[in-house]
Amino acid sequence: MIKLQKYLGGISNYSEDYKIKLGLLALSKISTIADLLSINEPSAPAISAPGKEPMTYGQLNILSKNTVSKLNTLGISRNDRVAIVVPNGPEMATIFISVARGATAAPLNPNYTTDEYEFYLSDINATALIVESKKNCPSAVAAKNLGIKVIELIPEKSSVAGEFILLGKKSTPITKENSVLESDIALILHTSGTTSKPKIVPLSQKNIISSSKNIASWLSLKPNDKCLNIMPLFHIHGLIGAVLASLYSGSCVTCTKGFNVLSFFSWLEKEKPSWYTAVPTMHQAILTRANRNQAIVKNSSLRFIRSSSASLPLNVLKQLEQTFEIPVIESYGMTEASHQMTSNPLPPRKRLPGSVGIAAGPKVAIMGQCGTILGPDQLGEVVIKGNNVILGYENNKDSNKTSFTKGWFRTGDQGYLNSDGYLNLTGRLKEIINRGGEKISPLEVDERLQQHPSVHQAVTFSIPHDKLGEDVAAAVVLVANKKLLESELKIFAAEKLSNFKVPKTILFVEEIPKGATGKLQRIGLAKKLGLA
Repeated sequence: MIKLQKYLGGISNYSEDYKIKLGLLALSKISTIADLLSINEPSAPAISAPGKEPMTYGQLNILSKNTVSKLNTLGISRNDRVAIVVPNGPEMATIFISVARGATAAPLNPNYTTDEYEFYLSDINATALIVESKKNCPSAVAAKNLGIKVIELIPEKSSVAGEFILLGKKSTPITKENSVLESDIALILHTSGTTSKPKIVPLSQKNIISSSKNIASWLSLKPNDKCLNIMPLFHIHGLIGAVLASLYSGSCVTCTKGFNVLSFFSWLEKEKPSWYTAVPTMHQAILTRANRNQAIVKNSSLRFIRSSSASLPLNVLKQLEQTFEIPVIESYGMTEASHQMTSNPLPPRKRLPGSVGIAAGPKVAIMGQCGTILGPDQLGEVVIKGNNVILGYENNKDSNKTSFTKGWFRTGDQGYLNSDGYLNLTGRLKEIINRGGEKISPLEVDERLQQHPSVHQAVTFSIPHDKLGEDVAAAVVLVANKKLLESELKIFAAEKLSNFKVPKTILFVEEIPKGATGKLQRIGLAKKLGLA
């Protein structure tokens, strides 16, 4: 049972200082990262890390200004693409903010190979690469192979989180630097590219500030909140959903070195966050160790938990709420929308478990095959429009032609809106299993399999079939020390699912392969598990 007083105690009785800040935010035009940093109280904590003193907004403002000046001396200016390969932690947060303030930040996964770095650096036409001081690391080798300037980031040996210096060879400096505009590109990311070449997603200052505002407002964040970030900071969820949303509200974000379930409860105890945001696989891992850390859970300062970037199984949501006795807020986001599109509201507003909530920033609708907007409970493609949505992919006329219809961006997700505006997703259109003409939602099958008490995790996906084209398969992780036969789970599934939806093949595995951000990926899973 959720103890509402634990949550409500965190949002009531706003201080006079916060009311003044709300007024300033309402009157001021915050359209760039520079605006965002200048509006907040200079002495307030901004970026924190386990075992470190927090960096204040004043210190972050100075660091980011100095970094932009340093980049100018290295010949880097507005809209120049600067790739960043820095491990998770406070320095990754502060260098991202600093680069995005005066140029275009392009964070890349630190675990790529040299060949992958060569592709991504070439694809975005990078002007420079910022890398933590490791001269022969794959990203630096790739940059040198391409003739791209390499700038070393050296974390300062300081008690303050996120301090660094940059070292790089000087070139023709930018002598007169104009201020960044809201239309300038602040952040470059790629789509996941599971079925084709990844697409370049250019996010403007306006896009990311609009999304940060949407999230901060939706979660009622205030200056005395603190987010515990366990998401990768080369991913939109961590960058916008945790870091920039916190900065927009004038609150603090603790930047860990990445998700580690063995460290999570120690961070919870010592950092005293009021919320954290994660993907479902991380929540599931946290639940596996919650019983061993009951005292920390009971005394935690969390007032809500946020989940996004993948569908949260209903049983996981219920277990989280029972364990922490606080609301779990499921949101729906994607890179092309600068992260958040819909979200369940905070109490006392109605939450609808199993849905991804109502429009929480952009406009959201359901579009039919002919481009018409459908009514309540009609199944179709989720479409969006708003200030946080990209104007188009970069250098990709074909994708832009198919991705936009009548001003709406087509998400590629299938779902329906109920009469109250709550969105229910039935899966990615490209992941819907077509079994001889019968369309099957993998999410529906996942949900049923995960209702079995012995099932910890389940992911449904398609496998080839010589006559039907596709058939249904599932990978299942069992609860520790539990045993279950494939036939038993099939019988359990058939009690609630039509026969054609019951997986033909169920593989019991110790771990389901995940993507770089911890998300489960259905496409390609059959091949990875030897079923293709």
